[in-house]
Amino acid sequence: MNLESYLAEQRGVVEAALERALIPSEGTPPRLLEAMRYAVFSGGKRVRPILAMAACAATPAPAARALPFGCAIELIHAYSLVHDDLPAMDDDDLRRGRPTVHKVYGEALAILAGDALLTEAFRVAAEGARAVGIDPVRAIEMIGSIARAAGAGGMVGGQVADLAAEGVAADASLVESIHRRKTGALIAAAVEAGATAGGVAGARRDALLAYGQSLGLAFQVADDILDATAPTAVTGKRVGGDAAHGKATYPSVVGLDGARHVARELLARCRAATDALGAAAEPLRALATFVVERAC
Repeated sequence: MNLESYLAEQRGVVEAALERALIPSEGTPPRLLEAMRYAVFSGGKRVRPILAMAACAATPAPAARALPFGCAIELIHAYSLVHDDLPAMDDDDLRRGRPTVHKVYGEALAILAGDALLTEAFRVAAEGARAVGIDPVRAIEMIGSIARAAGAGGMVGGQVADLAAEGVAADASLVESIHRRKTGALIAAAVEAGATAGGVAGARRDALLAYGQSLGLAFQVADDILDATAPTAVTGKRVGGDAAHGKATYPSVVGLDGARHVARELLARCRAATDALGAAAEPLRALATFVVERAC
């Protein structure tokens, strides 16, 4: 398949849905909405919502059934980046080649914009579930799954562990634990949302969930490698930021060659998980290859 064309088409669908989600509404301060939109419309690849739709299509069911949940996850992802960049956390000045939200709008409004994006995510999921005809029981299941992935046992817990591990002698098991929560949880949740929206069960669902778990970790391993090797023009962030902060990463514990080996092993697991899904899963296979090969 032509992945570039597929991503461009799907990204257009996601962008339009996010535009509808972030329009002026009664009571919303214009400056707050401006900061939220700055955070969301910053040139992201929209990997998470595209994964949700691709997983739904692999069930197979109409991809649009997963779109509201993918957009909700994208808003949560955007909020996490706003807070992650704050001086109290990673203290980054650049994100996707642009000044970070707190550099443009100040720390207080950046925090509030992140808070608003997190909250709006669940409105988007709830209203979207009704709009696309998701059964209420299934919708509650999906929203609960996303909340768990984003919360104390998932992304936020992973971020806390990431901060605690700065400057500490880490091993591969600790790094994997951090990555599976901090980054992997939302990616796995996107794939799970697509599977649930499609109503799939049994072996096909198990395969999709296994794919999401492997891809979520592979995504962060690849990001670790790029942080250590790629210029700002590629990553949109300062070079070597992880090393400067003493982050626990795969390159720091197993070296660059070891990290590349881990990424390729995870790619093999992604491919194996989708073998039984046939041609409908080709976008998922291509996305996994893209994620890993950009770093390896």
